[in-house]
Amino acid sequence: MHLAAHNLFVVFVRLVPAGANSGKSSRCLRLGALVHCSIEIIIIGGGPAGLRAAEVAAAAGCTVALFDAKPSVGRKLLVAGRGGLNLTHIESRKRFVTRYTGADQPLGWWAHTLAGFDAPALREWAAGLGVATFAATSGRVYPHELKAAPLLRRWVHRLRAAGVRFHLRHSLAGLRPGTRWQVDFQTEGGIATHEADAIVLALGGGSWPDTGSTGSWVSILEKMGVRVAPLIAANCGWEISWSPALLARAEGQPLKNITATANSATATGELMVTRYGLEGGIIYQLGPVLRSMAEPALNIDFKPAHSVEQLVRKLGNCPRNFLAEARSRWRLSDAAVALLENLPGRGPYTSALSLAAAVKTFPLKLSRPRPLNEAISSAGGVCWSEVNDELMLHRWPGVFVAGEMIDWDAPTGGYLMQGCFATGNRAARGALAWGGIAGGSAKIDQPA
Repeated sequence: MHLAAHNLFVVFVRLVPAGANSGKSSRCLRLGALVHCSIEIIIIGGGPAGLRAAEVAAAAGCTVALFDAKPSVGRKLLVAGRGGLNLTHIESRKRFVTRYTGADQPLGWWAHTLAGFDAPALREWAAGLGVATFAATSGRVYPHELKAAPLLRRWVHRLRAAGVRFHLRHSLAGLRPGTRWQVDFQTEGGIATHEADAIVLALGGGSWPDTGSTGSWVSILEKMGVRVAPLIAANCGWEISWSPALLARAEGQPLKNITATANSATATGELMVTRYGLEGGIIYQLGPVLRSMAEPALNIDFKPAHSVEQLVRKLGNCPRNFLAEARSRWRLSDAAVALLENLPGRGPYTSALSLAAAVKTFPLKLSRPRPLNEAISSAGGVCWSEVNDELMLHRWPGVFVAGEMIDWDAPTGGYLMQGCFATGNRAARGALAWGGIAGGSAKIDQPA
């Protein structure tokens, strides 16, 4: 699933609920008009999901300390900022929720989760940091500065002002249940252990591992009996064996304003011809469908605004050199002409009709996606059957997951980032509610 984002953080939270829980076990003590609670939560993972979870906890009056495996925080967020930092998208929520895919996702779950922190809320949140946003013609929302660093810097400053303490170079080494959760971290000085009553995990997927998103948490959870779908590359390029002649003419050239279809799914936008195959928004959108195909392939329509008949008429009475004439009359790009001319079995075209048919339906066989460490995001993660609606693990009460750790996928365009913020928001609120109801002090028993 996503943009998402995740240097290794740890966040300690001391909950201060607004009131006592009638009839429920609690570690809260009422002192006159005051209520004091000693429930602690650890949030591990510092991308948008983890940072948002920490922010929610701090806003609830909690004491928070963040531990990061890297020397600095928000590294994947900064990498995303190289493309302008696409925060979200302005399309309707009804359309928005359809962007999220994943095996066995609960019906209506994303609609409810986005209702808790949607695109307008994310833009308002950014404005609260003094970061104005704008919607491009594509509907994608960016900061006016088109950079991540100012937003991250102001976000960290606000967290510090709220009392959040930062501790760097701490890596998760293990989780152990007991009277309270024991959380082990590898530090420069050896293993450090911290206790908590509840935990929110937001460690990201497996893409861009240099930013801290390594997927090393998979083995930890699997040893605890949690089912995890394998992490696989999503929002990535796909490989095709181009000929040297085609690469000489088309490498690095865009295919703009095209439509591509995989099975019954269709996407419009652009692709880029690369030395290894294809990259770009269209193939990111079609990634889930392509991964499901025994023989992944695309059908490209280079001129989606025109029918075959219209293209033939525009070519006129051309008696020969059909592709050369079509290049100008149909305004075909250099990359499109190279594909039409240089792929095996293509051309020479003997009529305007045969060329128009090829332009409208151009099949391309793909071999495989690029490696996970090159992908923008990863699919796979903690299976939906392992968590409840508030993202708490059934097997381990008091442990929540958020962000790309969960088995969801979304295309680029702001959906990855929005998904990470929204799941971090929901997991944190779930943890707060769980702590307020259950008190977090009962012994956590080993599952049968």
